[in-house]
Amino acid sequence: MTQRQAAIVGIGATEFSKESGRTELQLAAECAKAACDDAGISPKDIDGMITFTIDNSDEIGLARCLGVKDLAYTSRIPGGGAAAAATLYHAMALIDANVCENVLIWRAMNERSQYRFGQTPTNMSGYTAGHGTGSLLWCIPFGAMTPGTWAGLAGRPYMEKYGVTNRDFGLLSVQQRKYASTNPKAWFYEKPITLDDHQNSRWIVEPVLRLLDCCQESDGAVAILVTSMERARDLKQPPVRILGATQSIPRNVEVIANFYHDDLAVMPEAEGTAKRLYKQTGMKPGDMQAAMIYDAFSPHVFMQLEAFGFCKRGEAKDFIASGEIDIGGKLPINTHGGLMGEAYIHGMNTMAEGVRQVRGSAVNQVRNVRNVLVSSGMAGAILARD
Repeated sequence: MTQRQAAIVGIGATEFSKESGRTELQLAAECAKAACDDAGISPKDIDGMITFTIDNSDEIGLARCLGVKDLAYTSRIPGGGAAAAATLYHAMALIDANVCENVLIWRAMNERSQYRFGQTPTNMSGYTAGHGTGSLLWCIPFGAMTPGTWAGLAGRPYMEKYGVTNRDFGLLSVQQRKYASTNPKAWFYEKPITLDDHQNSRWIVEPVLRLLDCCQESDGAVAILVTSMERARDLKQPPVRILGATQSIPRNVEVIANFYHDDLAVMPEAEGTAKRLYKQTGMKPGDMQAAMIYDAFSPHVFMQLEAFGFCKRGEAKDFIASGEIDIGGKLPINTHGGLMGEAYIHGMNTMAEGVRQVRGSAVNQVRNVRNVLVSSGMAGAILARD
């Protein structure tokens, strides 16, 4: 397939903190420079740039900071973290079409020290528009004013249909914090939790989400550099092939919740992404040795495991309880600690962990990795060894 010609050759990040002490533009420039250094590519040779619609760093300003000579293409992805992997989809297409030679993807945010998604917004219309849809305005008058409340409303039907409890969600949180505790880059490095810790954390949305079911609020930035496989083989790092990438935005989908779908216990955007991705690549769930799954809230991981066919509908709780997501299990997931344990950079750090797993350089390295699924719900990619 012609869509197998792109490769990730560089990843870079700032430290992850609760107060960076510098502007988001500076964070963006730092992670972008680090990604270029990682690849052995000069920043001046970047000719494509992709970020999120809600990123506050301007493309022209960042290009000026990096010394970029001439941009051939720029774009922004709507949908926040739900569409994070769509940045890889766009980059792959740009390389495949010979539009660009070196595409920089970045996300920079002072989401803890400057603004907080987890608190009630002061500008409701701008806040909901920033999350990709104005229909969330229907939720706000009834008190559903934050991502946690939206995720809680979406998670309840799933729990009731399949007999899932908050304690089941806790097993995921414990495993991801276990990974984070051995990752020096993680905010919760050397801070594992027990299931009792999870069950004793305060309710955010009872009976769905406790504090330890929720991602962090973080300051930091992550960048990924994509080029052609032909060029990648001559660069510093072993190339990580983007075997395939795709996106699915079904009718009536929401960024965080599917309030308008017939079956509220499934994630149709992830099912659509899985169908397209497996068709595009000829792969199947059993071909993956690890998966990096967007974990803004624990129910999202359960639904994505089922949507991508790693277990049947309603069986994610048993899949996790049996140890399959541990380092020695059938499908280790979020081996960096995820957005719960490492940092919340809208899923960009999770995609970077997928790159490390394929390279063989992850702190919690899975054995014999050839293919890694990266999912952000509305989009996904399969990263593979050359």
